[in-house]
Amino acid sequence: MLYPKIKTNCDRLITEFNIISGERKVLLRQISDYIQEKIDADLPVQLMYVCTHNSRRSHFGQIWAAVAANYFNIKNVHAYSAGTEATALHPHAIASLREIGFVVVQENESDNPMYTVKFGSPTDYVTCFSKTVNDPVNPQNDFAAIMTCSDADENCPFIPGVGMRIGTTYEDPKAYDGTDLQNEKYVERSLQIARECLYVFSKLRVKN
Repeated sequence: MLYPKIKTNCDRLITEFNIISGERKVLLRQISDYIQEKIDADLPVQLMYVCTHNSRRSHFGQIWAAVAANYFNIKNVHAYSAGTEATALHPHAIASLREIGFVVVQENESDNPMYTVKFGSPTDYVTCFSKTVNDPVNPQNDFAAIMTCSDADENCPFIPGVGMRIGTTYEDPKAYDGTDLQNEKYVERSLQIARECLYVFSKLRVKN
């Protein structure tokens, strides 16, 4: 069961699919089709969201894909994130997640801490830390690589084991760091990614 604030956000976002352009919906439906093929074949759905530093947008993708699967009761979905280099989950991203309703718990002390991002019942959480695409915690075959930034798409020309690769790039909220718009833009980007993840999962047909 989702936290009430997360559920309320999802309920609102699914009424805003008209904000997504027709061209964008065509792109997102490719992800829906990939997931549907896995569901129909009773195979696990592995989605890896990729951006350069695995610090902001890719984590938003990982987290909201897990939430969307929960919201639409789609089972056997595993969401991951990665970068072309490892840095750390950015504090501004963490702050925006908390504002939206997530509980973010730092699990250790390091330059690249591990976080548990909770969004509902005790089993409803995502583990987040910055990592590269070939990190052992990430899938090594039969997964979709969803590129959330153009830089990663251009500088990561080959990802071994990928079943589908698609570019769904988003503006980097980092551009607003240190400005009056910082918090607003991080939340805006997170909710944009949430809306599109929910759209993807809304198109799925679940077997009876």
